[in-house]
Order: sequence, then C-alpha cells, then structure tokens
Amino acid sequence: MNLAAALVRPELVCPAGTPAALRTAVEAGADAVYCGFRDETNARNFPGLNFSPQELTDSIRFAHDHGSKVLVAINTFPRAGAERLWQEAVAKAEGAGADAVILADLGLVAHAAAKHPKLRLHLSVQAAASNPDVIRFWAETFGIRRVVLPRVLSVPEIAAINAEIPCETEVFVFGGLCVMAEGRCSLSSHATGKSPNMNGVCSPPSHVLYKEEGEDLVAKLGGFTIDRTPKGVAAPYPTLCKGRFTAGDYAGHVFEDPVSLDAAQLIPPLIDAGVTAFKIEGRQRSRAYTQAVVAAFRKAIDDHMAGRPIAADMTRRLAEGQSTTAGAYKKTWR
Repeated sequence: MNLAAALVRPELVCPAGTPAALRTAVEAGADAVYCGFRDETNARNFPGLNFSPQELTDSIRFAHDHGSKVLVAINTFPRAGAERLWQEAVAKAEGAGADAVILADLGLVAHAAAKHPKLRLHLSVQAAASNPDVIRFWAETFGIRRVVLPRVLSVPEIAAINAEIPCETEVFVFGGLCVMAEGRCSLSSHATGKSPNMNGVCSPPSHVLYKEEGEDLVAKLGGFTIDRTPKGVAAPYPTLCKGRFTAGDYAGHVFEDPVSLDAAQLIPPLIDAGVTAFKIEGRQRSRAYTQAVVAAFRKAIDDHMAGRPIAADMTRRLAEGQSTTAGAYKKTWR
C-alpha cells in the first residue's frame, strides 16, 4: 500500500486581505481562506484591507461555490467597555456563513460558545496555547475544535501535544515571524501607542516616515530611527524587531533578521506529527504573492500525498529578504 495515499490530507489555510485576494487564494488551490472585518477586531487592521459584512457574505458564497471554506479572524483582545464590537463581529461572521471563527480572548470565546453554539470555534495563535493542559482546557470547556499552535514549538513537541489533546491543530508553514510571544509586541506599542493585540496593527503605516539624509534613506517609526538604507538599495518596511541598530560593538539586526518562515520541506514530518492544517501568513501581501505562495504549497502538499518529492526552495524568491528559516521547528539553539 502506498504510504502517502494512506495519509490524511491536510488542509491548506491561506490568507486573504481583500475580497480580490480571497478569490485569488481560492482559485490557486486554498482549502480554506482566513480573513477579517474592516475594524480593530482582527490583527491585520491596516488601511485598505479587510472586509465589510456584505463583502464577507459575497466572498463566502464564492468560496463555497468553489469548494473552499472561510475562517473569520476575530483575534484581537477587546478593549474594556467596548466588548460589544467583538461580540457583534462573531454574530456577523456566523450570519455571513463563516465555516469557523478564529478567537483569542477568553471572554469572547466564552461568549461565542454560549451565544453561538452551532458556530465552529478555532483558537488563534494569539492565545499562545502551547501545551496539552491548556489546549484541553480550551477544548473541554468551550468546545474549541482547532488550535493554531504558536511558532515556538519543534516538530517532536507538536507530535507530543497532538498525542494528548482532543482537537485539531494548525501550524504556520510560510510567512513572517515575530520575536515576541505571538504578536504581544511591547516594541511597537511603545513606539506608536497602538497595540498589535488590541488595535490590530504592528508598525502602523500612519506612524511610518521616510526621510533622505545625505545618501541614505532613513526609516522612522513613531519618531524612532530604525533603519538607514544606502542609495539604490531596496528599503524594507520599518518594523521595529527587524530594524538595524547599534549594540555595543555590533551594528545590524539586533532582534531579528528579515527572513521568512518556510516549512515546505517539513510537511511530511508535520503530517506524521498529527497536524490537521497548514497556514500561510500574509493578509497584508499582494494578490501576486498570494497566488504564488498558495500555488506552491498546493503543489507541495499534493506532491507529498502522491508520493512525489517536494521541490526545494520553491518559495525563496517570495521570502522576506529572499532568505528563509525553519524557525522553531528545528530548535538548533537547544
């Protein structure tokens, strides 16, 4: 018997920052697409992105007509006194026909479980559930059906978790990484006054400033200089954790190099570890990026399921800085 043919086919979960990007992801082979409303209830609350309730309804209809699911990310943490906005988002997602909502806040999960008992609940990576005990709590207390695991776990650790929990797991396989605990960025919050986990914006564009100084292009965020790019060199988006700083005698990327996670070659061991779904990061990316990455991972999964080898470096040109890492999946520092 062909071992690959006996494997359970994993779900490919892809980003959609706009209705057009959603259509692109579906047509490129996404099994499921995740998106959010055009407000602070989702962690990619950037100008020009996201969905109105009517756009979500229309997009879900399109996805379902093409055999794909839609997951709605309501994954920021409600502000005190403004919980109703988040609660209404859950109701709107269910009314639009969403296949699941992705939640992070304990109170909002409790509300959704009590008020929307037929709605499938997924736990966001923002909740940082990284061990069997806490995952069982979410599943057994609130009926969470899937947990998006934090990007701090090795493949053996993921396998050990899956052996002890009663729900599905989803892991990231491509896209940006964060040095903080799943977006709890005190750096960005300090510089801009806006929290990624509450306002949905890391390094918000409204606080970005570019300025020419001599032969350099200087990038600032919230008044802080975080990068200097020589003339003729492509300037990166000014994200604090990937800025270049001086620390003692060292000058360079102090916190994190500008690289992307790429776990395409780890698809076989992740499937063996019991992972249900593979997630691509990038709701703020272009349609061209979405099409290329989704198509590449669609082919990688299909090749593995058919017993064919997965092509190497198929997405390197799409990676940040055209450089990739396996991240915590291979914890070489231990």
